Amino acid sequence: MSIRIRNLAKVYRMGTEEVHALRGVDLDIGDNEFVAIMGASGSGKSTLMNIVGCLDRPTSGTYELGDIRVEKMSATKLASVRNREIGFVFQSFELLGRATALKNVMLPMLYSAQWWGARKRAKDALASVGLAERMGHKPNQLSGGQKQRVAIARALVNKPRILLADEPTGALDSKTSEDIMALFRELHNKGQTVILVTHEEDIAGYANRIIRLRDGRIVSDYPTDKDPVHQDYIQRALEHAQRMADDNAQTQSKSAASLAAVSASLAGGAS
Repeated sequence: MSIRIRNLAKVYRMGTEEVHALRGVDLDIGDNEFVAIMGASGSGKSTLMNIVGCLDRPTSGTYELGDIRVEKMSATKLASVRNREIGFVFQSFELLGRATALKNVMLPMLYSAQWWGARKRAKDALASVGLAERMGHKPNQLSGGQKQRVAIARALVNKPRILLADEPTGALDSKTSEDIMALFRELHNKGQTVILVTHEEDIAGYANRIIRLRDGRIVSDYPTDKDPVHQDYIQRALEHAQRMADDNAQTQSKSAASLAAVSASLAGGAS
């Protein structure tokens, strides 16, 4: 399902003050794209995600989700589109603490016309993210990575056209983050459209396209392998890794020399 946004603006009014969160955004995202949206705090990336996810409406401009004009829909109709077409993954997992993984994944189907067969579909979704053996576990019995996998299964259970992930690795360690991002890439390779909001350059690198916002405007939009900021980040990371390798080699060389000197001294004393 494609996304087409034109001249999108969002203004929040706080007393007599107006906060322009988005200023004339134009954006197209096609079927089966893997896109990262980046920006500092206050850049507008969260506001853009909320509008794309039908959680909020713009002040002006147009938003087409496939052949659906959503910018002027009522809250009820937005909720229907959201439940049918969009799956959400959040940084803080948003799982029900007293419910098992299986029941957490079944939850979105309570609000859809797809309750028939919900248990089997939830089991299939959990199996697809590698949690077939954890269905009966509650969140406090799961690791951070497993909780996020439950959240991804829940996002996928209604077979949405678009998967929106808001800082999905923000609460995870680096190894678990790599595992979760590998899962997103696998889902994309199977045909899933993925839109990722992140402030982490290494996480954005898993996407095929990086869109950067500043002060409510898109300031760059490149394929990941052509994005100048990301390529500079990779170059600096490679240089840092090389320096670390050189330092380790020098340390090992000095250690070997010291060991040889000690061995020679001991051998001399023995004679």
